Amino acid sequence: MIINIVFIIFIGLAGGIAVGSGFVAFLTVLGVIPRLTQLSKTMKMIHWYEGSVVFGAVAGTIASLRDPALFLPSIILIPLGLAGGVFVGLLAAALTEVLNVFPILAKRVRIEDKIMILMMAFVFGKIFGSLFHWMYFVNE
Repeated sequence: MIINIVFIIFIGLAGGIAVGSGFVAFLTVLGVIPRLTQLSKTMKMIHWYEGSVVFGAVAGTIASLRDPALFLPSIILIPLGLAGGVFVGLLAAALTEVLNVFPILAKRVRIEDKIMILMMAFVFGKIFGSLFHWMYFVNE
């Protein structure tokens, strides 16, 4: 019995270290935080950005382990959901910009002259996929 518990703790710790290392590597290799401070002209506040990323990661980990329920009115939950969606969308857009996904993909499928159509297909696919998910899978 105790061996099972120790094994589960070991697996959880190893998974956490792997995910945390990947997150740090992602931020370090792509230079997300320095680029963000450079674009917003707030280079002096880089320590605040770093601290907020660490705090967000820890708070997200605790929240995912505790499975919290927010009993708030819809008028407050709608802007929170919108802010979360905008964050995920902007993060995905930033990654595609940094990694040059669209030009590489357009070159691979030989549609370099129609890259705007490719981008709009991704945008509308994301919108319709999100709407389908929320209307079909999310129950109240």
